[in-house]
Amino acid sequence: MKLLLDTHAFLWALSEPNRLSKKQIAAMEDPTNKVYVSSISITEIAIKASLGKLELSFDPIDAAERSGFEMLDFSAKDALLLKDLPFHHRDPFDRMLITQAISRKLIFVTQDSLMDPYDCRTLR
Repeated sequence: MKLLLDTHAFLWALSEPNRLSKKQIAAMEDPTNKVYVSSISITEIAIKASLGKLELSFDPIDAAERSGFEMLDFSAKDALLLKDLPFHHRDPFDRMLITQAISRKLIFVTQDSLMDPYDCRTLR
């Protein structure tokens, strides 16, 4: 399986794995699966840290790579899907992550039930 971590799932995997479901943890730990962290999540983390909404005392890219996660850049093809994406969810970061998961046929690892109506496989 190819998994894309929602930003909160990425942060929880690093610091609070008990907040993830057993299915999510098992999928992330399975060596046959690829686990991706999007450049969108890095952007969201950096912006929230700059606004004082999140304390960032580590390099998230380094932490992702040390955890065995692969970085995934957001592409123009991913972005184009935003034009037709229904507004079930209004958060722009989540919308970009969803289009990336749809575009690349990835399973989206999230706890956010607002993602359920989208045409994307999720793992909760």
